[in-house]
Amino acid sequence: QVQLVESGGGLVQSGGSLRLSCRASGKIFRIYSMRWYRQAPGKERELVAAITEDDTTNYADSVQGRFTISKVNAQNTVLLQMNTLKPEDTAVYYCYAELVSDYRGQYWGQGTQVTISS
Repeated sequence: QVQLVESGGGLVQSGGSLRLSCRASGKIFRIYSMRWYRQAPGKERELVAAITEDDTTNYADSVQGRFTISKVNAQNTVLLQMNTLKPEDTAVYYCYAELVSDYRGQYWGQGTQVTISS
């Protein structure tokens, strides 16, 4: 059984930084992509950043230049370095992976709260 476990959320002041981590564990043969989504109260879940198997990355316009996604292949881990944080970055951040275990599927983490105070 595959699990995604996030860590690194918390409360920081505007302009500060946080680094989120998500590790995929279980029977994993191949990871096609890993992503970070976020959902703020009253809003739909949105894609923040993504990284593919070949290290291609893409970002939401709202975080371009401030956030950096990277991965540690040997640990099945994806990181999200978030700098120059703004109050509008406040949300629950979810890790997502498309990978092959017993079959090719999509998996989600439980979410980690990020709160930015002004």
